[in-house]
Amino acid sequence: MKKYKILVALSIMLATLANAQWLETTVAVGSNPFALCWNSTNNKVYCANWGSDNVTVIDGATNSVDTTIAVGIEPHDLCWNSTNNKIYCANCGSNNIMIIDGATNSVDTTIAVGNEPWVLCWNSTNNKIYCANNDGDNVTVIDGATDSVITTVAVGSNPRALCWNSISNKVYCLNEQSDNVTIIDGVSNSIDTTVAVGSYPWTLCWNSTSNKVYCSNYISSNVTVIDCATDSVIATVAVGGFPMGLCWNSTNNKVYCANYLSNDVTVINGATDSVDTTVVVGSDPFALLWNLNNNKVYCASWGSDDVTIIDGVTDSVITTVAVENDPCDFCWNSVQNRTYVANFNSSSVSVIRDTLLGVEEQLTFNIQRPTVKIYPNPFHDEVHISFGIGYGTESVELSIYNAAGRLVESFRITPDALRTTLFWDGTDHANRQLPSGVYFVILHTRDCIITEKLLLIR
Repeated sequence: MKKYKILVALSIMLATLANAQWLETTVAVGSNPFALCWNSTNNKVYCANWGSDNVTVIDGATNSVDTTIAVGIEPHDLCWNSTNNKIYCANCGSNNIMIIDGATNSVDTTIAVGNEPWVLCWNSTNNKIYCANNDGDNVTVIDGATDSVITTVAVGSNPRALCWNSISNKVYCLNEQSDNVTIIDGVSNSIDTTVAVGSYPWTLCWNSTSNKVYCSNYISSNVTVIDCATDSVIATVAVGGFPMGLCWNSTNNKVYCANYLSNDVTVINGATDSVDTTVVVGSDPFALLWNLNNNKVYCASWGSDDVTIIDGVTDSVITTVAVENDPCDFCWNSVQNRTYVANFNSSSVSVIRDTLLGVEEQLTFNIQRPTVKIYPNPFHDEVHISFGIGYGTESVELSIYNAAGRLVESFRITPDALRTTLFWDGTDHANRQLPSGVYFVILHTRDCIITEKLLLIR
């Protein structure tokens, strides 16, 4: 009986730890931080400060500020190129992009682009960076190898969001004032088609499981669903008032939509495009992030200065963490399992920590933990992923994600093969060869999740 009670108590404690989230620290940065990105190669977080025309570099291990980099006027967005380990910073007020070397944190070069560069995305297949120019009604395409402009693509009015579909190698560009999405071919840089969406589209996200793009429409209070196989609209989903942020949960194939006016998050089933549920959050929810390590969704509420954390399985609220004024953007550090929140009107970044999954909080109970060994790492043609579970009779899942958090391959490991080695040739589930870059091997068991970094070099 005593042994049983100890096991029950341990199970309860593990469950409690698995859901524990807390504010670890607050990092002072420049004025009006607006955009964040994480460099997994050097474990650094970059924060673009709109009001002070600079980028703060935060050490991902220590949460200390490494340096501050002067950039152009009103930096508005960041993206990281894992192939060349460079960070691209779009400067809205000076109509240019500054390229930061991820190893030295110095500016390599400055590229002139269109009027009011607003948002960036990276195409890892062709190593291109796309910059949507809000006041220029066009998209600048940059060669990631030479950091030179390849071409400029005319799109709709006020392009304000981008996403890249690695299956079809297309870039989707949301045009706010013309209520449509322009679809650009990733190879030829030509326009494939333009798709009409709702009124005042706000942002985009891509569901790689179902190969769909979701577009939140601010004024019409709905989400347009685009089938990427045909590039046609297949559904329009009514959501709450003034939908803004979107994110996709690849584990459960759900899309989350933050509704700014109705103070809630709509959960959309990624298979059926029907609404599963609505989750009440803080005031004026603005941005969303999904953490693939712990399967939690983070919602930043601009008006109530907090982050609501939602369980990705049950879609119930786990907790709410108070941050500072006007949280507006996220990024996630999978090594320490830290979530970073940019607080626009506090000149700070809040760091939220997960108790169980951070590398510094490994459990010390007498339990045989899973192991994952990867060799060679880096690899070129084939990598060996060796693992041992050591207990249990349930199947477990081993998944491989790219640096953008997109699932590229997964393996179901059966109980009779819980001590074995997998071989992966660097292709995705459709047998397409993946580009060089950083990938993450995630082992999901009943009791914990193990993450290992993997480098593919072509």
